[in-house]
Amino acid sequence: MSEQWIAERMQKIDASGIRKVFDLAASMKRPVNLSIGQPHYDTPQPVKDALCKAVQEGRNAYSQTQGIAPLLNLLQADVDQRYGQTDRKVFVTSGTSGALVLALCTLVNPGEEVIIFDPWFVMYRHLVTLTGGTVVPVSTYPDFRVPVDAVRQAITPRTKLIIFNSPANPTGIVATPAETQALAELAAEKNIALISDEIYRAFCYDGEFTSPVRWNDRTIVIDGFSKSHSMTGLRLGFMHGPGYLIQQMLKLQQFTFVCAPHPVQWAGVTAWELDLEDNRADYRRKRDLLAGLVREDFQILGGEGAFYLFLKAPWGTGSEFVAEAIRNNLLIIPGNVFSAQDTHFRVSFAASDETIREGAEILCRLARQGGPSTQT
Repeated sequence: MSEQWIAERMQKIDASGIRKVFDLAASMKRPVNLSIGQPHYDTPQPVKDALCKAVQEGRNAYSQTQGIAPLLNLLQADVDQRYGQTDRKVFVTSGTSGALVLALCTLVNPGEEVIIFDPWFVMYRHLVTLTGGTVVPVSTYPDFRVPVDAVRQAITPRTKLIIFNSPANPTGIVATPAETQALAELAAEKNIALISDEIYRAFCYDGEFTSPVRWNDRTIVIDGFSKSHSMTGLRLGFMHGPGYLIQQMLKLQQFTFVCAPHPVQWAGVTAWELDLEDNRADYRRKRDLLAGLVREDFQILGGEGAFYLFLKAPWGTGSEFVAEAIRNNLLIIPGNVFSAQDTHFRVSFAASDETIREGAEILCRLARQGGPSTQT
């Protein structure tokens, strides 16, 4: 096949650096793996049982594009109770990735600008490229807080959208209510669309989660079951926002994903009713375990939510430190996968206590080593 057939947009999209690490993990013998971006516990048994039951009962055809009524009703009732906005509508998506595709394709015209925060979730930059939009990164270094003044300065007449992620991947930062309010009000003031990616909202360890919807009723929220219920491979997400926007996204879903996987939606009905507070508490404990083990050798910023610490390399670049870690059988993610800077790396504490302890020991040993080994 001629390479001339490939659309120009694909030259601007790199293969996922995270996937490269996952592929590397598959080729290593028993690596100490702190690269995982998903819960380390299995999908809850009641969810698996509900999925099997749905399949056996023949719920395998297309569902309604917006999702099955029992799941929609649960989600809509929750959104209504939390926000009390009469025009805020919910629909079910094929994962949060599917929701992002629908939202960006619905909102962004070629040449329009999308503000994202650096470090960013890897998908944001590439999906903006897919739409023909232009990414405008706003740095959150060195403390990873939301720099609302810098956002204001980055806005131009071409700015169409801001993408906000709290709790954040890769930093684990949870925006304060004041930061969230200021960003929401700025977007409303400038008539700029605001997407709030809330996939990690179940994992806030030091305070309550706050959505910008409280201060901006046009906020588009993306959420799902992948992280909270360890259902990453089942591809079940949802989105809510103003009714007129949701209708346009539903129209696009008809001609792309069609619907979220039908039997998985029935599993979602069961998942929604589960109490997973023990999992959240366990990840808080794991966060404290990892932070306590590495604190003498690394500055701890973030880790307030999600499953991650984003640590500055104690020597060399982030990529050089990660390369040395991999030579020592430790899998972590270089920060330049998420950022224009190559100074940090991401560590996940979604792992067993034994793996966390092993990984922390390697990290601290490498930090004290002061540079890469002389081994070839």
